[in-house]
Parts: sequence; C-alpha cells; structure tokens
Amino acid sequence: MIRINLIAAERKAAVRKKAAFDRNQQITAVCAAILLLTGGICGWRAWRLHVDDQRVNDEITTAQKETQRLHNVIAQVQQFEQRKAQLQQRVTLIEQLRRDQVGPVHMLDEISLALPSSLWLTEIKQTETPNEVLIEGRSLSLTGLSDFVANLERSGSFQKSIEIVNSTTDTSGGPQGEVVKFQIRAVFKGPGVVVATTADAKGAAQLKPKS
Repeated sequence: MIRINLIAAERKAAVRKKAAFDRNQQITAVCAAILLLTGGICGWRAWRLHVDDQRVNDEITTAQKETQRLHNVIAQVQQFEQRKAQLQQRVTLIEQLRRDQVGPVHMLDEISLALPSSLWLTEIKQTETPNEVLIEGRSLSLTGLSDFVANLERSGSFQKSIEIVNSTTDTSGGPQGEVVKFQIRAVFKGPGVVVATTADAKGAAQLKPKS
C-alpha cells in the first residue's frame, strides 16, 4: 500500500502562499509609503507656494501703499513749490512797488534841488518811454534855464545829455519882465520806472525858485 504525505505538501503550499502574501503586503506598503511621501511633498509644495504667493501679495500691497504715500508727498511738494513761487512773485511785486514809489519821490527831490532861484516849474509828465519825463516851466532868463539843465546833469540822477525841447520868450511877463517858457526832456536813472501821477505832477508844478 502506498502512503502519500499530504500534510507536507499542504505545509509547503501554505508557506508559498504566505511568502507571496508577505511580498504583496511589502509591495503594497512600499507603494502606500511612496504615495504618502508624494502626497506629503505635493502638499508641502502647495503650502509653500501658497505662503510665497501670500508673501508676494503682501509685498505688492506694501509697495502700492508706499507708492501712494510717495504720490501724496510729491503732490504736497508740488503744492509747496507753487505756494513758494506765488509768495516769491508777491515779494517781487512788493519790492517793485516800493522801488516805483521811491523813484518819483527821489526824482522830484533831485529836480527841486536843481532849481535856480530865477526858475520855477509848471508841469512834469511822463512820456511813453520808460523813465523819461518832460519838464515844463518858466525862467526869468536863459541863464537860469542853462543853470537848471546843468544842475540836473551834475546831480547824477539823470542821463546825459538833457534835451531842451523848446524855449520861447514871453514879453507879457508883467512886473517880472520877459519870461522864458521852456520844455526839457530828461531820463531819470533812479530805481524803478518813473510813474508821475497826477498828484506828483501837481506837486511838481508848484515848485518855486529857491530863495
């Protein structure tokens, strides 16, 4: 009778099946580990990209705020420069007005000092030429007129030479005898443009010979 040891065969089959199962488990575990690692890396990478993106957005926001602040500063500087220019224009205008006020007064002073005792003025008026004035008056003699012109030239306040536009002798001078009517043209060298107002002209017309 032949006896077959089935137990040993079954044991060998079980061992082979277990070994195959263990290999499958190992492969599954390795694959799972790889998947977990890959997922972890992808998750970390995604988180890192999100952090970097948020940081870039924050930097952009900060840069935009700084740009806006600088724009405001630039606008304030421009307003300051405009205000400064306006104030400078006002200062320049005030200084010009002061010079213009000083000019006629100084001119009248110089004319008054240059008057001979035998001469008086009737009118002072400005021409269309800047700083140029026409002076009209009366003199008891041509010598007095010549002295007046010479005195104006020597004062240094008028450009040379002073022009005698016309001079005529009026024989109807009354007790004073003959009177020389004259008109001279002079250019004032003082500061500012000479503006002979009506009040200035009337005041100048009242200038009488010095005693």
